[in-house]
Amino acid sequence: MKKSKSLIIKIFLYLVLFSILIIFFIWLFQIFFLNNYYEYYKTNELTNTLTIIKNNYSKDTFYSTLENVAYNTDFCIEIMKDKETIYSNIQNNKGCINTNEITRVSKRKLEFIESNKENFKLKIINPNFNNTILLYGIKLSDTDYVFLNTSIEPLNLTVKILKNQLITVTLIMIVVAASLAYLISKSLSKPITKLKKSAKALSDGNYNVNFNVDSDIEEIKDLGTSLEYAKDVMKKTDELRRDLLSNVSHDLKTPLTMIKAYAEMERDFPSNKEKKENNMNIIIEEVDRLNILVNDILNLSKLESNIEKLNLEELDLTKLINTILNRFKIFSYTKNYEFVFNYQEELIIKADKQKLEQVIYNLVGNAINYTGSDNKVYIDVIPDKKKIRVEITDTGKGIKKEDIDKVWDKYYKSEKKYKRNTIGSGIGLSIVKNIFILHGYKYGIISKVNKGSTFWFEIPRKEKNSKN
Repeated sequence: MKKSKSLIIKIFLYLVLFSILIIFFIWLFQIFFLNNYYEYYKTNELTNTLTIIKNNYSKDTFYSTLENVAYNTDFCIEIMKDKETIYSNIQNNKGCINTNEITRVSKRKLEFIESNKENFKLKIINPNFNNTILLYGIKLSDTDYVFLNTSIEPLNLTVKILKNQLITVTLIMIVVAASLAYLISKSLSKPITKLKKSAKALSDGNYNVNFNVDSDIEEIKDLGTSLEYAKDVMKKTDELRRDLLSNVSHDLKTPLTMIKAYAEMERDFPSNKEKKENNMNIIIEEVDRLNILVNDILNLSKLESNIEKLNLEELDLTKLINTILNRFKIFSYTKNYEFVFNYQEELIIKADKQKLEQVIYNLVGNAINYTGSDNKVYIDVIPDKKKIRVEITDTGKGIKKEDIDKVWDKYYKSEKKYKRNTIGSGIGLSIVKNIFILHGYKYGIISKVNKGSTFWFEIPRKEKNSKN
């Protein structure tokens, strides 16, 4: 396993290494390869000049071209015709053939002319100046030849001067590079270090940390924004978890207490048949309440884990709503609730019947819990060619605008104090939302304070007798 290093150290080391590589290549090309490069340059210059002379050989401007070449370069030029020199600018300088070498060089030139080759190259040492001389020649015609020679000056002194300069420059560069590397690495790593500390605090349960960092690097700012969003989600999830534990505990405690109390009453104080039947009914009702709570928690867990699959089938939406409303008739008899649903035409849709039934049941139950003193609940169906819109409306206190999106959360209450619902487990709307998402339905809430609330969703239209 690799040993991890601090980000600031890694950036520092990389920048220092980069600076050392730059210095290394400067030394490599300016000191060690300088002589080789100089010779390569002079060789190319000789070759190019010979090409110019050859290209102008048959022109009237040939000799003026030779004069221009001689003037603009330090080359020594010699034109030979029938083995005799007809043009030369050879002077007594280090770039030309020394008189001590004339006999040996002349012999080599004649050998080249007699060989009938196209090119000639010779590299000799001038003993007077201890410099290297390059001699190049080409064939212009059967009788004419041109020879160029130039000196390659020893660069030892130049290299020595450059070395001394580079030693000073290298020392300065190392200090400057190390300082800049430290400053840059510290600047780059500072916001990341801050994010790391904030993330550590968040992992310890501190939600008061801030991930918004002052950085001009886009990726770091995006990381901070993402962590800030993750913090908000975690905070919200933690609050919901605590609320869920608190409310589920309350929902479990109350029926369990009543079940135990009525069971002990029957055990310790046997009652007459009528009272016993009443006590047993209360126990059964509380058990049913527990069963609803457990089933809702299980259903929500499956939906949020994407375990639940849709079992799509054709069904009559109008018939389904009437069936569900029939179950709530007991509230009409016992508490004078009124359910207003006037649409009675057949509406064929394709959906998961069991889950859609759960949706409507929960929304109607929610409207019962929060409707106004008139005890009215309105169910409206608004069909058009593409979709069917279902609206379930209460006449209660409504929902504040800033709280509407939170209504779908588990056990969310506009007030933190827990208020026991008339029916339901407290997580019904969260189940409804997940069923909508599973079906791909559009949904939402329209509400005004003291004017009531309307929960709506839209089902894509499925005409009767249409093909799948």
